[in-house]
Amino acid sequence: MSVKGRAEQLARPDGNFVAYARTEGRAPTVVFLGGFRSDMTGTKAIALESWAKARGNAFLRFDYLGHGQSSGRFEDGTIGRWLDDSLVAVDQLTTGKLVLVGSSMGGWLSLLVALKRPERLAGLVLIAAAPDFTERMLLAGLSPEDRVALQRDGRLERPSQYSPEPSVFTWKLIEEGRNHLVLNKKLALPCPVRLLHGQSDPDVPWEYSLQIAQHLEAPDIVTTFVKGGDHRLSTPADIARLIATVEELAV
Repeated sequence: MSVKGRAEQLARPDGNFVAYARTEGRAPTVVFLGGFRSDMTGTKAIALESWAKARGNAFLRFDYLGHGQSSGRFEDGTIGRWLDDSLVAVDQLTTGKLVLVGSSMGGWLSLLVALKRPERLAGLVLIAAAPDFTERMLLAGLSPEDRVALQRDGRLERPSQYSPEPSVFTWKLIEEGRNHLVLNKKLALPCPVRLLHGQSDPDVPWEYSLQIAQHLEAPDIVTTFVKGGDHRLSTPADIARLIATVEELAV
């Protein structure tokens, strides 16, 4: 059966649904949270699923509103809505301790889930994490003209290097994102944290992971930089490094 054919659906109160694929196994459950406009069928998510099955660990991957196989329009999504999707998935589809693995925007959402559910944490793995990107990267990187257009029109399209379709940014995404900023204060977490970042990342500068690590207060924090690594960190060597990192925490 194809990867797409395995997706199940978790109903949301507004009539939408979150698409997910779950692997039964022992705790801790490894949960993969993907990036902005990414989905749960990416290289890292599938590789971690295969590892979890071989090792006997429980595993969950899912798509946020407007992403992948989930319902809804991408433009209707906000950090708060995608956080709510993540919390519902974690609360209803997993039990016991969790190792959260967040890629790019998924790193921001992983931090937010961790702050909401600290008692369930066994570990946190952040890959090219982009907390607060709506404010610190997206908005800060706009020209004055584009910022005026975004506020006036409510949306802005930009070419995407990852898709033939343009990336769409909404003013609602930026405004609502201000309710979930995490790098303006200390982040206290009760579990080990691992940060992985490619030093040739064109989307999220590798120095960003240094800033995240400085804000974190956790019992064990290790930051790993990959010389020549890109944003996705999906080469065979990258995947092997990711699996080894997750395996260290999933005990």
